[in-house]
Amino acid sequence: MAASLKLFALCSLLLLAIVVSINAVSSEEEKHELQSLVSNSTIADRTSENLDMSKNGDAVDDPEMVASMVGMSIRNGTERRKLGYFSCGTGNPMDDCWRCDPNWQRHRKRLAECAIGFGRNAVGGRDGRFYIVTNPNDDDAVNPKPGTLRHAVIQDKPLWIVFKRDMVITLKQELIMNSFKTIDARGVNVHIANGACITIQYVTNIIIHGLHIHDCKQTGNAMVRSSPSHYGWRTIADGDGISLFGASHVWIDHNSLSNCADGLIDAIMGSTAITISNNLFTHHNEVMLLGHSDSYVRDKVMQVTVAYNHFGEGLVQRMPRCRHGYFHVVNNDYTHWEMYAIGGSANPTINSQGNRYLAPANPNAKEVTKRVVTTGKWKKWNWRSDGDLMLNGAYFIPSGAGAGGSYAKASSLSAKPSSAVATLTSGAGALICRRGRQC
Repeated sequence: MAASLKLFALCSLLLLAIVVSINAVSSEEEKHELQSLVSNSTIADRTSENLDMSKNGDAVDDPEMVASMVGMSIRNGTERRKLGYFSCGTGNPMDDCWRCDPNWQRHRKRLAECAIGFGRNAVGGRDGRFYIVTNPNDDDAVNPKPGTLRHAVIQDKPLWIVFKRDMVITLKQELIMNSFKTIDARGVNVHIANGACITIQYVTNIIIHGLHIHDCKQTGNAMVRSSPSHYGWRTIADGDGISLFGASHVWIDHNSLSNCADGLIDAIMGSTAITISNNLFTHHNEVMLLGHSDSYVRDKVMQVTVAYNHFGEGLVQRMPRCRHGYFHVVNNDYTHWEMYAIGGSANPTINSQGNRYLAPANPNAKEVTKRVVTTGKWKKWNWRSDGDLMLNGAYFIPSGAGAGGSYAKASSLSAKPSSAVATLTSGAGALICRRGRQC
């Protein structure tokens, strides 16, 4: 018996030593990889192995389950803070996942583990090499130069894209992204401004983090490259800040967006598995459109989590405006709107939880919700408000099965209390991150 225990203990120690060694090697390899790229400013061409696109499902069968998972993540984050795991924790589970690490810059790819909600499986360029953007120019949309953002995003391989320094990138044509890409602007001040902006069309696994996106304009009627092997004619683009078109597994986090020709973020044509979080939206009319048209029924697969965003100064409407799909709007701070905050048509399901709604002074614009209909069919649409804080006369008109107390109880959805929204959204927008410090 004693001999068996000794053998078991020896095997356990040996296994522990192997695990520690593997972790140490991985960390050093990643560190060396990034340092090498910074010094050489080149792109590496190692392919990612075992990436099976067929495993990236689209809409989930039970969106209520995913909404419940958001609540569970929030509760778990709160409990970990009570145990002292996070010295800088805010209760925002996505931020607490990575921002407390003073060595975040050496562990950039850990960000890919931090999304929750419908876009939680977006890995971006986690399984690829780093690409350093060194050149802010966008001289040729068909033959982009190495070192530019356009050259980075069109590559066929997974890439984690970072920036060598602060820069303003004025795009001549839409920036058409390829699958498995992360744009990570932490540590620098990067603006996509005064030209075309970002298009995520029929691709998957995209993370966009830390950009200032503003003053986007209509462009088009030009040739634009979308991969190393393909370019084609693009008609006039609307001028959205970020446009999703038939895209899936997308996480848009900690960006500052304002003043674009059309929407700040639009998702249409069957896009799904999306999380839009920790963003700052300001100075815009039609902020966010989720769903192409009332007649486009393929958008029934659309599932979007809108969480911890600050809808701020100078906004008018569409925060978001929804069609057909399932939309979980949780713990956002609405401090400005002129017409309404959340609207929709074509029978969308809207689950509003733990948000703070501050109505404008206009007595005719106190209602949070707006249903775009001409008949009484909206009464069957499932729109519910759970734990929202209504200020300055704001009010939410619920409807459908979700308006009943029994249904709300059965769904068991738990967001952070709306009283905590100010803390949860205090870091909304592009962050100021410095090397060797908590972000």
